[in-house]
Amino acid sequence: MSSIREHQEGRNTLLHMTTVYLILALVLILVSAEFFTNAVEWFGRRYELGEGAVGSVFAAVGTAMPETLVPIIAIIFTAGAASKEVGVGAILGAPFMLSSLAMFVTGTAVVVFALLKKRTFEVTVNEPVMRRDTSHFLIAYAVAMGTGMLNLGEAARIGVAVALMVFYGYYVWETLHSEGDLGEDTKPLYFRSHPGMPRRHRIFLQMIAAVAGIVIGASVFVREVQIVSVSLGVSALLVSLLITPFATELPEKFNSVIWIRQRKDTLALGNITGAMVFQSTFPVSIGLIFTTWQLDEVGLVSGLLALVSGVYFYATLRFRHRLHWWSLLLAGVLYGVYLFYVFGFKV
Repeated sequence: MSSIREHQEGRNTLLHMTTVYLILALVLILVSAEFFTNAVEWFGRRYELGEGAVGSVFAAVGTAMPETLVPIIAIIFTAGAASKEVGVGAILGAPFMLSSLAMFVTGTAVVVFALLKKRTFEVTVNEPVMRRDTSHFLIAYAVAMGTGMLNLGEAARIGVAVALMVFYGYYVWETLHSEGDLGEDTKPLYFRSHPGMPRRHRIFLQMIAAVAGIVIGASVFVREVQIVSVSLGVSALLVSLLITPFATELPEKFNSVIWIRQRKDTLALGNITGAMVFQSTFPVSIGLIFTTWQLDEVGLVSGLLALVSGVYFYATLRFRHRLHWWSLLLAGVLYGVYLFYVFGFKV
C-alpha cells in the first residue's frame, strides 16, 4: 500500500513540476514573441522595407523555426522509419494548422479586442500582399501534395525540391520589392538605450535573443507535454495531432495576436500566410530529399483541407477584396472537421 502511495505522490510531484515548466515555457514564448515583433518592425523601418516583407518574410521565417526544426531533427538526425513518418506528418501538419487554427485564433483576437474597445471589428489588410502569399502557397503546396500521390524516383523528388526552393526564392524577391507602409507607431526598441532610430546591432541582438527564446520555449513546451501524455496515459496520436503542433505554432499565434491588438492587420495575417508559403517549400523540400514522400490518407486529408482553406481566403480577397473577422473564424471549422475525421474514423 505504501509503495502505491509513494508512486502516486511521485507522479503528482512530476505533474506539478511539469505544469510549472509548461507555464514558464508559455511565458517565455509570449515575452519572446513581443520582443520579436518589436525588433522586426524596427528592422523593417531601419531598412525601409514594406509591411509585406516584414510580416510575410522576416517575421514568418523567424517564428517558423520551432515547427521547422521538428521535422528536420526527426528526418535527418533520428534513425528509423517511424521518425521519418513523424517528420513528414509535422511537415504536412504545419500549413494545415496555420491555415485553420492560426486564422481562427487571429479572428478571435479581432473580436476580443474589438469588444474591449482596443480596435474595430474591421480587418484592414494590404490586399496585394495577402493575395500574393495565398497564391504562392496554393501553387507550392499543390505541387507538394501532388508529388506525394505519385511514386517518383529519388532524382525526380530532388528536382521537385530544388524547384520549390527556387520558387520560394522568387517569392522572397517579389515580396521584398513590394510596397506597404509600416507606420510610425512602433514601440521603442526594448534593447535601446537612447531615443530615436536604434542602432543596427541592437535590433539584431534583440531579434536573435527573441528567436532563441521562442525556440527554447517551444522545445520545453513540447517536451513537457509529452511527459504529461505518458504520465496520464493519453494517446500519442492525440499529442502528435493536437498538442505538439499547437505548441510549435504558438509563436505565429502570439505574434499575430500582438499585431491585431496594435491594429496592424497586414503584419498579423502576413505572419501566418508568409509562414504558410515557407512551410510549403523549405520543409517540404527536406521531406522530398530525405524520405520517399509517400503520403497516407490522414496526411492527404490534412493537406486537402489546407488547400481548401487557401482557396477560400484567396477567393475572398480576389472577389471581395477584403477579409472579415467572421471569415477568419470560419477557418476553425476546417480544424474541427479534421478532428472529427481523425477521432471519428481513424482512432
